[in-house]
Amino acid sequence: MRAEFVNPFLASLLNVLKTMASMELAPQKPRLKKDEVARGDVSGLIGMIGPQTKGSMSITFDEGLALEIMQRMLGERPHGVNEEVTDMVGEITNMVTGGAKRILSDKGYEFEMATPAVVSGRGHTITHKCDGAIIIMPFDSEYGKAFIEICFDG
Repeated sequence: MRAEFVNPFLASLLNVLKTMASMELAPQKPRLKKDEVARGDVSGLIGMIGPQTKGSMSITFDEGLALEIMQRMLGERPHGVNEEVTDMVGEITNMVTGGAKRILSDKGYEFEMATPAVVSGRGHTITHKCDGAIIIMPFDSEYGKAFIEICFDG
């Protein structure tokens, strides 16, 4: 998988969290992911399909980070991952994919986005809709970790 596919998602996540929650995340080293187990507590997964390729992207947040983002965006902090938190993660997934879609469109890559699915709970799984390698990109913050996973065919 080429960096030109991955980087727009990373840039878009950083931009969305900076804009919506005044929060900075520190990108760590990307690596290949060999299993379907999520590395955090709540994940948004979205499928993408286009003439050149198909794939999917997920964003997973540790519970503490998700709750802090909720606090900053909406001014309320739930006691745990609830329906409002999962809705917010779905919205962030949509915004990040939309931002990446705009960047990729400028480079000639077009794709349609599905509606994001949100899964939560310790040890939940993320099943990507493609045959390619899964790249996982960790991010650190003082409130916990976030992870982007990206998988494209070809």
